[in-house]
Amino acid sequence: MKSTLKIWTQLGLGTALAGGVLSACSDEAGGEGAGTQAVAPGDSAATIGGGTAGGEGEGGVAVADAGHDPITYGIALAITEAHVVAARDAYAAGEKQAAAEMFAHPAAEVLVEMDPVFAQLGVADFKPLLTDASIAAYDGKSTAEVNKRYDAIIAALRGAATKAPDNGASEAAVTAGVIADQIERASAMYRISASDDRFEAYLDGYGFAKVAETAFAASGAAIKADNPALHARITEALAVLTQAYPTATRPDALALNPGALSAASSKVLLALGS
Repeated sequence: MKSTLKIWTQLGLGTALAGGVLSACSDEAGGEGAGTQAVAPGDSAATIGGGTAGGEGEGGVAVADAGHDPITYGIALAITEAHVVAARDAYAAGEKQAAAEMFAHPAAEVLVEMDPVFAQLGVADFKPLLTDASIAAYDGKSTAEVNKRYDAIIAALRGAATKAPDNGASEAAVTAGVIADQIERASAMYRISASDDRFEAYLDGYGFAKVAETAFAASGAAIKADNPALHARITEALAVLTQAYPTATRPDALALNPGALSAASSKVLLALGS
């Protein structure tokens, strides 16, 4: 249990609690993890869901709406996916500590608040999968072992997606809303990175950009049929994001003026509302 206790110390007791590991180790809770604090929220960014502040400035999720609004529900899943994608790629690049943190963050920042919604919709608790992946990364397991845990999380997210609430919106409209949100989050994190050289903000943004890219690759044709102008603006924004976030490791100097991303994201949001 030493690895678990170190996770408590370095990532915050709130994350460990959200991952469900305290009950398994309660007899050792007086060790290294005693007296730690939960992960503190940072400044929030504008979100489609209009949520509350989330960790590290990436914004939150309007959890109260997630039980009936498929876009808000999808945003919660996408934020989780963004963190684990970033964690996987950071680990492959040798950033083990950052990967461990990225795997753990969604449990406390998003999923614990989504518990009532998941219970309502019949989604099994998968927070322990993130805790397990975080510990594997912290312990320096092989890339294959970490990727195996990543795959399990993605499978759980895909399963959760099938339980999304239905309010009559088309699948294309829902996916477009989630993509627009991820683009805006990636833009917001790039703005933060421009004045803060810590790796975490850049890595958050990288994850949001990658999830937007993946979702668009799967649903771009449907979005184009539903809203050609929105499809064009998303295509443009993703091209800018590719320049902004070329790899999971932060470059010595950021490639773009943050205003370029803000402008591209604004065009997506305008097209989304048209």
